[in-house]
Amino acid sequence: MLKIRLMTGIQVAMIIGALLLSSCGANVPPLTPTVTFGADDIRTQAVATFSADLTQTALFSPTDTPAPTATATLPILATSTAGTPFGVATTVGGGTAVTSCYGLTFVSDVSIPDNTQMDPGETFTKTWKVLNSGSCAWDAGFKFALTGGEAMGSSTLTLASAVAAGAQFDLSVPMTAPNKTGTLRGNWRMSTASGQFFGDEVYVQIVVGTATAATNTGAAPTVTITPTP
Repeated sequence: MLKIRLMTGIQVAMIIGALLLSSCGANVPPLTPTVTFGADDIRTQAVATFSADLTQTALFSPTDTPAPTATATLPILATSTAGTPFGVATTVGGGTAVTSCYGLTFVSDVSIPDNTQMDPGETFTKTWKVLNSGSCAWDAGFKFALTGGEAMGSSTLTLASAVAAGAQFDLSVPMTAPNKTGTLRGNWRMSTASGQFFGDEVYVQIVVGTATAATNTGAAPTVTITPTP
């Protein structure tokens, strides 16, 4: 009987202690449950985080714009044709002149020097001594023709035979003094058979006629009276 009363007292004391502890521990925060992750869950979370970081980096990174490519256009250079000599072409007397292996240099006047006195209609032969100063021969068929000035009744001279390079040659052309007075001149030049002029231009220059002025003394005419017997 005493044992039962003792146990009942102990139980009452424990209940009272529990009530006191409950009233004193109202401010104790509740315990936070611990979450446990497995190895697969950790790898999945890491991959998701890395992918999100890459997406954000791509969004905020500047976009590279390719620089424009400059295209340079080079001029087309002129090409030469084999066998065609280079040089500057000139035009004299309405013909086409070429710079080539052909050349002519004036040497002297063989006949009719400059300012030779002539009568209107007088015939003569003008002769020039010239040099083939080119590196090629003048072929038969080359022409020595008037390029300007007075023709003086002449015509084009055509070479009957070739003239070697470095050789001197006399060019003779029959002429007639015009029927007018004054200083008259005609220019002549050598050309190929196709009409391409080359070398020096030579000329003939003559003086036709003389002007005679009438003389007036101004004196009164003399009258002679013959008496009649």
